[in-house]
Parts: sequence; C-alpha cells; structure tokens
Amino acid sequence: MIDSAEIARGLAARGDAADTKVSAVVLAAGMSRRMGGEPKLLLDLGGVPMIRRTVQNVLAFAPVETIVVTGYRAAEIEAALAGLPVRFARNDAHEQGQPTSVAAGVRALRAHCNAVMVVLGDQPLVTAEHMRALVTAYAEMQDASILVPHVRGKRGNPVLFATRHIPAVLTGGVNIGCRRLIDTNSDDVARIEFESDVYTFDCDTPEDYRVLVGRLGAVA
Repeated sequence: MIDSAEIARGLAARGDAADTKVSAVVLAAGMSRRMGGEPKLLLDLGGVPMIRRTVQNVLAFAPVETIVVTGYRAAEIEAALAGLPVRFARNDAHEQGQPTSVAAGVRALRAHCNAVMVVLGDQPLVTAEHMRALVTAYAEMQDASILVPHVRGKRGNPVLFATRHIPAVLTGGVNIGCRRLIDTNSDDVARIEFESDVYTFDCDTPEDYRVLVGRLGAVA
C-alpha cells in the first residue's frame, strides 16, 4: 500500500489537471446477481468482453497505476484482461459488498499519486475523455477532496478522492461505494453535475445489456 509519506504528498495543492497524478481502481469482483448469475463482465461487446473494454478505456486515460479487483469468477476475469498492463487484487470477501473491493484495490496501490479514481467494471461507456473531464473538475475544486459525478441529480461513477482519505477508506470511515457518501462526509464531498449520462449508466440486468449493446453499436 502507499505509505504515509505518499499520503502526505496527496495533501499538497492540486494545481491543474495536468499536475494531478491519478491511480485507478477498477471494481470487477461482483457476482452479477441481477444478471441471473451470468458473469456480466465477460459478456461480449463487439467481440471484446465488457471488462476488457472498460479497462482499455481506463488505460487510455493513462493513470499512473491501474489495479483491477477480482473476486467472483476471478480467474476468468483475469484471463479476459491478459496482456494489459494492470495488476490484480483478489478480494476474497467480495460477497460482503463493494466497500470490501474498494478497500482491496486501494490497499494494493504502490505508485505515488495525488488521487484515486474508483471505476466500475460495468461502465464501458465511460471513456478516457469522460475520465479526463472528472480530473479537470477535481483539480478545480476549492475545498472538497472527494468528487462524485451527478447527472440531472442522480449520483454516478467513477468517484475520485484525494489520497489523504486512504486510511479512512481502508477502515470504513469513508465508504466510497455508499450512496450516503455525501450525507456522511458533506465537508469533503463535491457533487459535480455533468451532462453525459454515461456516468450514471451501468449494466446490471439483461435489459441494461441490450441497451448497452445498442449504444455501443451506435458509436462504433
């Protein structure tokens, strides 16, 4: 894990987006219960598994480090990402929910960064351009240190937070996956509105998958 000196450097002024070093944690450990047990992250999207498309978008954004957290069907998820410059963190407690996966990914970070972006594996519509827009907004924040994107009042993802929150994330003091994040950490959280609905669209159900296939086909 990043040591205390690295965390302290995360307290420094953010400056502009070009100065913000971001590490990415991609969550890919869920059990796809609403998909009927079929591993949604392995579903085909134009000849590419969903998780690979998502991670390729993350890598195009060029974070300083990319951690992929696996759990359910871990070996298959990892095989789907073969050859990509990522590191894996297996979460044996993935059945206990998303917060355990966030903690597992953050715990695996090694490279110096100023902020951590937590990306959902089932959001392949979020491109590198969308991620850069988040970092730009993060760099422009004045007092807040956690960015939560919203679209027309609906909470979205990825979430971006300063490295100074890492100890609290690991102990559950800051629950990045919690829908009540803003309520429980109001002094630290910025609720930033964006126009694109890609931040609020993830793939949980067979209907979501059909919509996703259609949207990707339209932009291919």
